Amino acid sequence: MNEKEIILEAMKKAGEPLNAGKVAELTGLDRKVVDKAFTAMKKEGSIVSPIRCKWEPAEK
Repeated sequence: MNEKEIILEAMKKAGEPLNAGKVAELTGLDRKVVDKAFTAMKKEGSIVSPIRCKWEPAEK
């Protein structure tokens, strides 16, 4: 799995919106890696922000 898949899986398991720091903690990925993936995922529309500074997988 690549970083994006790992992040999405962790977000789905959490069942609530998460910030990048929490995602890094849950996945064991470096915070910089999570931030970079978040930027790409926002552009793709694979994650959405229901609460300021917190993200969850987009419903498709």
